[in-house]
Amino acid sequence: MRFEEELKLEKDLIDQLVNGNPSSKYSQWTYRDDLNTEDKLWENFKSILTEKNLAVLDGHKITDLEFEQIKNFLNFNTFYDAGKWLAGENGVAKIILQREDATLGKVALKVIDRNAILDSVYEVINQVERDKTDEFDRSRRFDITLLINGLPLVQIELKNRQHSYMDAFHQANKYAKEGKYMGIFSTLQMFVITNGSDTRYIAASHKMNPQFLTKWVDDDNQPVTKYLDFTEDVLSIPMAHRMTLQYSVLDSEKKAVILLRPYQIHAIEAVKDASKNKESGYIWHTTGSGKTLTSYKVSRNLLQIPSIDKTIFVIDRTDLDDQTSDAFTSYSEHDIIDVDSTSDTSDLIDNLYSTDRKMIVTTRQKLTTMLKRFDRWQENDRNQKKIERIKQLRIAFVVDECHRAVSAKTQRVITNFFRNSMWYGFTGTPIFDENNRKQVGDLATTTKKQYGRQLHEYTVKEAIDDKAVLGFQVEYKTTISNETLDKIVSDTLTNKKSTKNLHDLEEYQKEILVPKSVYETDEHMIEVLKSIFNESREKLGFNNGSGYTYNAILTASSIKQAQRYYELIKQAKNGELFEIDEKTKRVLPDFPKVAVTYSVTENEEVSSLNQDKMKESIADYNETFGTKFKLETIKAYNRDISERMARKKERYQLRKNQLDIVIVQNRMLTGFDAPCLSTLFIDRPPQQSYDIIQSFSRTNRLFDKPKRYGQIVTFRTPELYKRAVQSALILYSNGGESSVLAPSWEETQKQFYLRVHNIREITSCPDDVDLLKTRAEKKKFAKAYQELDKWFASLQVYTEYEPEILPEKFNISENEIEEFHGKYINIIEELRIDDTGEEDDPIDIQYELESIRTEEINYEYIIALIQAFVPDDNEEVSIISDDDKREIDKYIEELSIKNSQLGTIMGQLWLEVQMDPAQFKNDSILNILNRMIEETINNEIKRLADEWHVGYKELRFFLENYRESREKQIGETELANSQDYQGYKNSTENPLSKIKYKIFLKQDIYPKVLNEVILPLRRRS
Repeated sequence: MRFEEELKLEKDLIDQLVNGNPSSKYSQWTYRDDLNTEDKLWENFKSILTEKNLAVLDGHKITDLEFEQIKNFLNFNTFYDAGKWLAGENGVAKIILQREDATLGKVALKVIDRNAILDSVYEVINQVERDKTDEFDRSRRFDITLLINGLPLVQIELKNRQHSYMDAFHQANKYAKEGKYMGIFSTLQMFVITNGSDTRYIAASHKMNPQFLTKWVDDDNQPVTKYLDFTEDVLSIPMAHRMTLQYSVLDSEKKAVILLRPYQIHAIEAVKDASKNKESGYIWHTTGSGKTLTSYKVSRNLLQIPSIDKTIFVIDRTDLDDQTSDAFTSYSEHDIIDVDSTSDTSDLIDNLYSTDRKMIVTTRQKLTTMLKRFDRWQENDRNQKKIERIKQLRIAFVVDECHRAVSAKTQRVITNFFRNSMWYGFTGTPIFDENNRKQVGDLATTTKKQYGRQLHEYTVKEAIDDKAVLGFQVEYKTTISNETLDKIVSDTLTNKKSTKNLHDLEEYQKEILVPKSVYETDEHMIEVLKSIFNESREKLGFNNGSGYTYNAILTASSIKQAQRYYELIKQAKNGELFEIDEKTKRVLPDFPKVAVTYSVTENEEVSSLNQDKMKESIADYNETFGTKFKLETIKAYNRDISERMARKKERYQLRKNQLDIVIVQNRMLTGFDAPCLSTLFIDRPPQQSYDIIQSFSRTNRLFDKPKRYGQIVTFRTPELYKRAVQSALILYSNGGESSVLAPSWEETQKQFYLRVHNIREITSCPDDVDLLKTRAEKKKFAKAYQELDKWFASLQVYTEYEPEILPEKFNISENEIEEFHGKYINIIEELRIDDTGEEDDPIDIQYELESIRTEEINYEYIIALIQAFVPDDNEEVSIISDDDKREIDKYIEELSIKNSQLGTIMGQLWLEVQMDPAQFKNDSILNILNRMIEETINNEIKRLADEWHVGYKELRFFLENYRESREKQIGETELANSQDYQGYKNSTENPLSKIKYKIFLKQDIYPKVLNEVILPLRRRS
């Protein structure tokens, strides 16, 4: 029954592809039921390739040997490599073929033109056989594949409606792991998964992340999930061609294919339509939804319009200039356009004067400085032709955060010079009539008045619904008790000789009357830091382990307060202010690694003090991270902070290079993109609605599964903040604030209590789970535990959560939840084995548990405990508690299970320290451990080099510089050249053949020593 239903889904989908979308002027897909093996697909591709290159081939057919060349070329290692080739030169993907007949030389065979929709061949195939790749593998059949000019670009996997669409996703990932997408299928760029009712798409990758599964929405952001509707909207011609070849981007930094989300595509189309009418306008896309990528594509597409000479992408600060330029450069590396970021005003002028059609990234400051320079030139009658030529350019301005990047006044000045210009503004927080600017003369007071009509809208509510960004979990805290608040307000009323009665005031009215000075005291700030140090582990992902925790921004009300927070954090880390919880120190003994950044100007007394404070902060930063910044290089310092917080570069994946908290007043609260940033700590008065949304949105980027919300913690005037946040969300989510915010602490407690009650009704205690006999009973328990797990994970994130409240408030303990967890694991495995796939009420067997995660103790914390056992100059014997000894023993025991190499070394060192601590007097345990680790690594490399007769230096260099993300490893060629096969053959009893020797070294021996010895030791975990 299940198989028959899937075949019906398949048949209906193919029928839609072939006959659907009658309104399109393009012919649709041709069904080829004869193409069901890879050999037949290659023959079909050869036929199409020949047909499209008759003139180039000039009557000389492609020979068998030549076609083997072509097949080898098209067998890409990654989908990203295929994407690079598909991007082609000027959008045309070609194959350079060396003719077998040398007299014919080389020819360039055109394969796919991204802009030639009418000239392309569109075919749909199904049930293609994929042979097993080794004796342990299985043969597979793909559901539906879409071919453009004979090459597979879209793979569709179907499940019946009794299955989750995620089962189709897991199947696609499984096929990737099995190596089924090789050969002609290595050109895939897009996967579509569906169960008929729910449909998603995702960019091709050999390890697809379910977080990036994308739901299609129409122009009005209404979801399109049914598979035939999705097929008509997305997979018909020309849309399928555009999706895979025009609405994709190659991220050269991440080596990834990116497919645009639907709202990005609708925005691009809206700007394109407006530009045809020479109409300006703005795009409202919520912060965090990928505006940089959207604006890149908009800028790129505008540049393809012949009537536009240049596109200028305008941003409002130099640090964002760096970030945006880096992103644009990464996107454009394999695109058909040039991106130039302007290093100074002269550079901007040169780029504008050049006849090259380019996308220019610059700041508003450089634009206005350029116009002032032109004024001086005109006064002195200089460079008149250059000015006039630039003035006549037909320019499309694309403005990021348009309501703040370019003021109405500045825009008027620029427009008065560039008479032939159009303006397209991007903003996550438009200025409306409700929150408009103060009227100055006849200047525009809203985004609409400044840029023109709204061309497309995508609010935070819609982004959260589509899982394009995370929702917000907001905690409104205060360091002032109710009694203290009443006393402060009473004193304020008395001092002001007010006739108001304290008891007639609502809470928010009382908070308005609290003097600013109350929040500037050390007492207040220390309470804030206690919460950050000891109550924020869940928010900052401490359960993820060292190197995988999240980071945070602490925003203060002034530069002075930011400086004071920095000083207090240093004191707290030294143990001078309060006790840091052992649970914090176990995971990150050096928490928090902190930096502070703010604007530093000159020629003011306050600025002089700020400069001195900043010098101290930079010196600390240099000491922590081994950098060499100075006040004179503060721009580089700020950029380093941004990159360290964003962690997008490989070196920042290591704990030693990571920042935990950056303290700011206003910097980094707009435009800064750091998916690993989870929390915004706020100690300042409530801001304007657009500033609230902007700053909150630093936290809600998608990152990993445990990061479920953007975390916001306010530390003053909780009622005022609640009102301000509510107003902001009403304004910027079209009234959908309830779906934007996570449930409150009170609501989360209520929901968790109900889940505990539900599971108790099924089984009173963990042991009784074993009494469940039928599949229906086991499914009921599994579903109930999954619900309990979700709400327990939510409960733990709140700072009010303590394990001790569980028995008292919820009639369950953490230990009991862990026991239920163990039973659940067993039950779900039983259900997995017995799954027939034909149930009307299926269980999500792939569900990943969220609430029970083992807290990993940082090895540096254990090293510190062992170090305490070693006497120093002032003592003969150091005393260590039995509890600490047990903790060290337990850690080494657990470490030995998951990392036997490191566990053995640490166990040996700990034994030697216990036997004779005096021998290590005044020595660093960390240094000793590092020496032992390096000695072990060196011995292993030498053993390997001797056994396999390869160069020791070359092997060591290769292994030390190995990075999984690199396509070709540094030192790979030198290592291959150092191989002495003859020496190996002479010293080995049953030697491998030379070819097998080389393959075995590359595919088995090197990866094995890396993964089993070197990487576990280097990661120290």
